[in-house]
Amino acid sequence: MATVLIRDIPEALVSRLKRIAKRNKRSLQQELRAALELRVSQSSPDLFQKVKDLRADLRRKPIRFSDSAKILREDRRR
Repeated sequence: MATVLIRDIPEALVSRLKRIAKRNKRSLQQELRAALELRVSQSSPDLFQKVKDLRADLRRKPIRFSDSAKILREDRRR
């Protein structure tokens, strides 16, 4: 695994990150890794590709919905 060194991080930011890590029961290093992974997974190219893949899946497997008016009529007859 690679090592990354970040210099000159504002103390206020480090304090906030430590509080978040404590709340999530993680070390600061674990919290920073999780934050980086989350950010990278939400990057625009990846997100757009995921949406594109989802749309393609939905086109291949069309969802069939029942007629809600028919269901309501049947329910009212009871």
